[in-house]
Amino acid sequence: NSSNCSHIVSVGDSRNLGNIIDNSIDLIIFHPPYLNIIKYSNGEIPGDLSNISNVDTFFDEIEIIAKELFRVLKFGKFCTVLIGDTRKSQHYVPLSYFLYQRFVKSNFVLKEEIIKVQHNCTYSKRWESSSNKWGFYLIMHEHLFVFRKPNLNEDISKIKWSSKI
Repeated sequence: NSSNCSHIVSVGDSRNLGNIIDNSIDLIIFHPPYLNIIKYSNGEIPGDLSNISNVDTFFDEIEIIAKELFRVLKFGKFCTVLIGDTRKSQHYVPLSYFLYQRFVKSNFVLKEEIIKVQHNCTYSKRWESSSNKWGFYLIMHEHLFVFRKPNLNEDISKIKWSSKI
């Protein structure tokens, strides 16, 4: 019944959702920066993840977020995460794989992975000549993970391959 719904929008840091009570959110849609590929600020936003270039540090912060999202999500409900991969020194860096690991480590289980094809992006044009010159493929997709918070006392042994690192 839509008359029982409330919608609250707030600005804050997803590493600390202290203003949200445990097990109270029905759906989470999370779209983190893809490391430091596109900067959201030049350092004027404290804790801006888009200014982190070290992969391990970035995913340590993502894990903090994953734990907070898990805490506030209701049992049996879903958390979706959209992330793309990147390159460093002309080699593929599977950010999506590292994100998956941190979310599963935070007790989420993977319900679905949807590969979103991505064409005609502003940044793709920037890399076309480099990809030809240096011999690497353009990254033309993103990963949309649909994670689920298991029900309280749920036996997840039947889905161990969706809940394992």
